[in-house]
Amino acid sequence: MRIAVTGATGFIGGAVASAAEARGWEVVRFARRRGPSLRYWDLAGVPPAHLPAVDAVVHAAAHVADWGDPGIFHRANVHGTRAVAEAYAGTRLVHVSSSSVYPWWTPCSNRAEEEVASRHLGAYGRSKALADVEARRHANSVVLRPHGVYGPGDRTLLPRLVANIRGNHLMTVGREDVSHQLTHIDNLVRAVLAACCAGIRGAVNVADAAPVELGGVLRQVLDATGHQHVGIRYVPYSVAMALAVGSEAAAAATGKAPRLTRYAVSQLGMERTYRLDRLRGDLGIEPISTTLLDAGKWLERGA
Repeated sequence: MRIAVTGATGFIGGAVASAAEARGWEVVRFARRRGPSLRYWDLAGVPPAHLPAVDAVVHAAAHVADWGDPGIFHRANVHGTRAVAEAYAGTRLVHVSSSSVYPWWTPCSNRAEEEVASRHLGAYGRSKALADVEARRHANSVVLRPHGVYGPGDRTLLPRLVANIRGNHLMTVGREDVSHQLTHIDNLVRAVLAACCAGIRGAVNVADAAPVELGGVLRQVLDATGHQHVGIRYVPYSVAMALAVGSEAAAAATGKAPRLTRYAVSQLGMERTYRLDRLRGDLGIEPISTTLLDAGKWLERGA
């Protein structure tokens, strides 16, 4: 099996490439920087003159942030997805999408693979939704929609969480009993590799085996990273959303990134759980349960 992986230097793309090679597959690693074993491809620019033939292409490259220039998100995520789909029009396409494509204004409670929402709180969610649609226009594609990807190599989710500690407290949004269904990187990688070989099309939710409560997850992360003394304080959803509106207004006036965004509040403060029928039935993946016991080691390696 020979596959191409975009975003091969990133968290998800790098994990997919390494796991594929561990299986004995040949991997063509595309990245926006040059280096040993990498092939340069700026997806917002002109495709390489000669693209190697592969059995499947995994599109994991994306611009990921809560806030920023909408044009950058659109070029990287929408135009980039279109470029990959067109360049590999006759090849199996596995697109790494996001649960952010679903409606933000209502809880996701055991949500099936529905159509993407028509409105979004920010440029990231909007661009991922449009990219999801672009990918599904490809004649032989499947899009995977994970929520809250974490694990070894994570440079965003857990590091940002720990960075929110102020003194002896971690400030967060919502309630301790809000249900979330996170996605361990191993579950996502297994789904990606299975999708390379499967013939299914459309969208597939990807997540850990079962939901977990927010308070329990945060406590596990704090304990595993040496912050056993740190307590957790919850800002009510409506209050946090009002604060985010003010923070974004200030950011628009000053040009500095907001400390809190409406997107972050909506993702953290409401239930986010998903049906995994297609993951289990169509891709044959029985996901592992949420595990954060080694979170301290992950953060040390990512520092």
